[in-house]
Amino acid sequence: MRRTRTVALTAAAAAAVLVVTGCGSSSKGGSSSASAGSNDSSAGENAATKNIVNVSDKKGGTVTFEMKGTPDSLDPGNTYYAYIYNFSRLYARPLTTFNPAAGEAGNKLVPDLAESLGQPSPDGLTWTYKLRAGLKYEDGTPITSKDVKYAVERSNFAPDVNSNGPTYFKELLVDNDTPYAGPYKDKEGGLKSIETPDDTTVVFHLKHAFADFDYLVSAPQTAPVPQAKDTGSDYVKHVISSGSYKFQTYEDGKQAVLVPNENWSAGSDPIRKQLADKLVLKMNIDQATIDKDLMAGNAQVDLVGGGVDPQTQAQILRDPKLKAKTDNAYGGRLTYVAINSKVAPFDNADCRKAVQYAIDKVSVQTAFGGPIRGQIANTVLPPDIPGHQDFNAFETKDNKGDEAKAKDALKACGKEGGFSTVLSARTERTAEVQAATSIQAALKKFNINVEIQQYPQGKYLTDNAGAPQFTQDHNIGLMMMQWGADWPTGYGFLQQIVDGRAIKASGNSNLQQLNDPDVNKLLDDAAVNPDRAAREKIYAQIDKKVMDSATIVPLTYFKVFLYRPDSATNLASTPAFSGEYDYLNIGTTK
Repeated sequence: MRRTRTVALTAAAAAAVLVVTGCGSSSKGGSSSASAGSNDSSAGENAATKNIVNVSDKKGGTVTFEMKGTPDSLDPGNTYYAYIYNFSRLYARPLTTFNPAAGEAGNKLVPDLAESLGQPSPDGLTWTYKLRAGLKYEDGTPITSKDVKYAVERSNFAPDVNSNGPTYFKELLVDNDTPYAGPYKDKEGGLKSIETPDDTTVVFHLKHAFADFDYLVSAPQTAPVPQAKDTGSDYVKHVISSGSYKFQTYEDGKQAVLVPNENWSAGSDPIRKQLADKLVLKMNIDQATIDKDLMAGNAQVDLVGGGVDPQTQAQILRDPKLKAKTDNAYGGRLTYVAINSKVAPFDNADCRKAVQYAIDKVSVQTAFGGPIRGQIANTVLPPDIPGHQDFNAFETKDNKGDEAKAKDALKACGKEGGFSTVLSARTERTAEVQAATSIQAALKKFNINVEIQQYPQGKYLTDNAGAPQFTQDHNIGLMMMQWGADWPTGYGFLQQIVDGRAIKASGNSNLQQLNDPDVNKLLDDAAVNPDRAAREKIYAQIDKKVMDSATIVPLTYFKVFLYRPDSATNLASTPAFSGEYDYLNIGTTK
C-alpha cells in the first residue's frame, strides 16, 4: 500500500469547496475497537482475520515493534508505506481513519481528528467536517485548523524536503493565482485553496468533485503539524504528537521509544485505548530474529507486516499448535514486475511482451513462499479491490511461461539474440530477492541477461527504483514492486501506479513510467462519477488498458502470513492496512 505520486486532473473542472468546521463534542459515526473478539491469542488459524483476538483493556508493559531495515520516514507527512500509515496513527491523528477491527469491518472509515465523516453538498463539491472538542498536542497547546492546513502544505508542496508521500492534494486543489512554492519557501502566503476563517474551520477548494474524498483525508498528511515546531527534514527527530503516544527518544536507523501522551484525552478519541506504558520500535533487525522474538513473546509486532521468513514458515506449517497462531490474509496487495518503458529495449512493446511470456509465475510464487503467500496474478487489480475482473492478457500454459510466444515477441522487437538489462529488488526483502532470482533464471533461457541490483527499502522509491533518472542512468529495465491500496477502492489502488501525471523525479511509484492519455482520462472520469457501480466498471477498463501496454507483469496477489504472539492483546488483521495487524490498540500481557 501506499507509495508516492502526483495527480494532474481536468483543468476544466469547476472549483469545489471542502469545509472543515470545528468544535462540538459528539462523535458521529465513531466506532469502538472492542467489537466482537476472542480472549484467546491461540484462538485458531486466521482468527484475527475475523475477530479481534485476545481482547483486553489491561494497561501497562512495553509493546515492542521490530522491523527489518528502516522506514522511509516516521514523519507522518513524509511517508508512503502502509505499515507507517498504520503505526503513525499512534502519534498523529488524521481527519479520518479506519475502524480498528478485523476483516471487512477494518475497511470501515470512521472519524478521527474530525467529529464526523464529511457532509458533501448535493453537487459533491463541498464537504464539511467538524473537529472534535478538546484536541491538544503533547505540550498542551490546542490543535487548530491552521495546523491541518499547514500539514497538507508541507506534505504536498515541498518535494525537495518531503518527497515520500503521495501528492493527491496538490493535484486536486484549485491552483493559486501564482504557483505556490511551499511553506518552507513561502512563509507568508500559503495556499489560497485552503482557507482557515477561524481556528476551528478549514476550507479546501477543489478543482472538481472527488468521490473518495473521505478516504483521501485518512492519509497521515492531514495529521496536524504546528508550523512553529516544524524543522523540515529534521522534523522526524521530534514529531509533535496529536495522538495517544508521543516520542520519548528517536535514533535514526536504530530505535524509537514512545510513551503515553498525557495531553491526549479519551473523551476526544473513541477509538484509541492507550494501554501500554511504552512502545519501542527496533530497526534493522534480521527477519529470522524478529520471528524468534515474536514466538518467544519478546516482541509483539513485526512492523513491516510482510510475514515470517521461509524457514520460520516451514517450521510453523509442520506444527499444528504454531499454525493455530497465524493469520493468512490478502489485504489488497499485488506483487509485480514494473517494466520501464523509458529504458531500451523496453521502449518497444514487443520486448515487454517477451518478458510477460517468459516469466514462470509458478516459480516466482514458490520463491515468495508458495500458495499460502499468494495466488498467481494476471491482473493489476487484486480480487479484493472493487472493480476487479478476471482476465488474462498474456496467458501461458499452467502459468509457467510460453516459449513460442516469448520467442515470437523477441523476434518482433528485433532482439532474437536477446539483450541485457538490470532488475532491482529490495535488500531486506529476502523473498523478493529470491523471486527476482527466479525471474533472472527464466529470462536467461531466452538470452535475456539480467543483473540483479539490490537497494534498501527505505530509499527504494526515493533514490533508486522510484527515481526515473537513476533507473535510466543504471539501465534498470525491470523493477520488483509490491503495492497495496492507499484506500480500498479502485482509484485508491490504481491512480498512483498507473497515472502518467503521477510520475515525479523522486518518490515515484509509477515505476514503469506509463503515461497513457486514455488511462489518465479514465481515472479522471472515475474520480468525478458519483455512481459506485459505474466507477468500478471504469477501474476494470483501466486494468485492461494497463495490461495491454505490457508494462506491468502481475506475479501474485500477495498474502501475509503473520504469527500471532501470545504476549500481544487486541490483534486484528485489517485489510485497510494490507492485512497487517491494526497497531492502534495492541497491548501486552507481559
